[in-house]
Amino acid sequence: MNRRTLLASLALAGLALAKPALAAPISLAEISRYFNSFRTAQSDFTQVNPDGSISTGRLMIHRPGRVRFEYDAPDRSLVLASNGAVNIFDARSNAGPSTYPLSRTPLNLILDDTVNLERDRMVVQHAEDGPTTVVVAQDPAHPEYGSIRLVFSANPTELRQWVITDDTGRETTVILGTLRTGVSLGSLLFSLDAELQRRGLTQGR
Repeated sequence: MNRRTLLASLALAGLALAKPALAAPISLAEISRYFNSFRTAQSDFTQVNPDGSISTGRLMIHRPGRVRFEYDAPDRSLVLASNGAVNIFDARSNAGPSTYPLSRTPLNLILDDTVNLERDRMVVQHAEDGPTTVVVAQDPAHPEYGSIRLVFSANPTELRQWVITDDTGRETTVILGTLRTGVSLGSLLFSLDAELQRRGLTQGR
């Protein structure tokens, strides 16, 4: 090794030592504990749709298996998950909702009765990204259903946003306001029959 190469190597080593270490990401055990610490939650949200359009509204979660996305007026769209199904009411249609199994959506992973992100092959990415921790999870038995990218802030652990990539590769981003947990949410908010009645629709129409 000549003198120039040696000096260059020492300089690079010095830069490496001077560079502050990256903060460790929030552990998967802590993130699982965070989800399991509440059954209900509510937040305002901003949604970036696959076509680039922006929607806003209010999100309500009632684990296990229930979630409601209410969109701000004049948009009468609604996403309602309960009883193992996701029901999508299209504001442009007077027909009933489109329905598909909740188990086929990545959102199901954080709506489970007990969230365990340490399950084998569920998490495919877990890293620190500046002041946040990013976790990408998928159903280990059905990765073809898509994935969910969760973003958390630390101290205390708090969910800030998620990005769902569906089975066609389209991405939908949901950016949360302050997620208030332990809130009171009435059962009718997650009742498909009650929503159909409110909209003047009948089951099966």
